Amino acid sequence: MTTDPIDRSGLRRRFWESTPLTHMSQKEWEALCDGCGKCCLNKLEDEETGEVALTRVACRLFDDDTCRCAQYDIRRQFVPDCISLTPATIPKHAYWLPKTCAYRLLWAGESLPDWHPLLSGTAQSVHDAGVSMQHRTVPEFEVEEDDWEDHIIEEPV
Repeated sequence: MTTDPIDRSGLRRRFWESTPLTHMSQKEWEALCDGCGKCCLNKLEDEETGEVALTRVACRLFDDDTCRCAQYDIRRQFVPDCISLTPATIPKHAYWLPKTCAYRLLWAGESLPDWHPLLSGTAQSVHDAGVSMQHRTVPEFEVEEDDWEDHIIEEPV
């Protein structure tokens, strides 16, 4: 049995190409997140069509500078309905995941984009590519829920 070379983070290089989502370690699973922040944005779903609109209204725990959750490990204490994405929940939630999301792409049998940090080697690449929500959001506590419609945006891809 041949094993993939190990990089400095302790992950096998290109593990996402050889390991099904359902067999990834927690460290591998978490490494798939590109840090774009789009999953932390509030979305509006049309009940009739099922169409999902992305808003620039971010979860109260979203850090607009880092594009990460400020309380990731304990986020459910503050946001009980925060979705924990797992291989088992992807089929249920794939429709609202960002089009560029590694979890969604790999689940659909597609490749990671060139700017993905696992390919570029740097977390900055998602921001440099203009795909992230860095410095583009407003906190949900500053916008009334009835006004979220005024903050609908096109997904940066």
